Amino acid sequence: QVQLVESGGGLVQAGGSLRLSCVASGRIFSGYTMGWYRQGPGKEREFVASISWSGGLTNYADSVKGRFAISRDNSKNTLYLRMNSLEPEDTARYYCNSNAGYWGLGTQVTVSS
Repeated sequence: QVQLVESGGGLVQAGGSLRLSCVASGRIFSGYTMGWYRQGPGKEREFVASISWSGGLTNYADSVKGRFAISRDNSKNTLYLRMNSLEPEDTARYYCNSNAGYWGLGTQVTVSS
């Protein structure tokens, strides 16, 4: 079964940290660039970060640079997003994406002021 399953979201105060995880089926993880996207209330889905298969190339949205870190463990078919210095503007549902064309159902992150 092809799937991406996110976890790790929750409610956190501004300035806090969270780590999101995304466990993927092997055939949509191995060899593919993976990414995180988010959709806030009343907003369109937007790019957050991506990472190449080797992990050697990462990209970030300007709004999260220096605060978020994307990583992956290819032995576990797992993608991570470490989020530090969270701001209320980071409140959104966070989605895992495989460049193979698949999305997870998302995990909610709520940052209180």
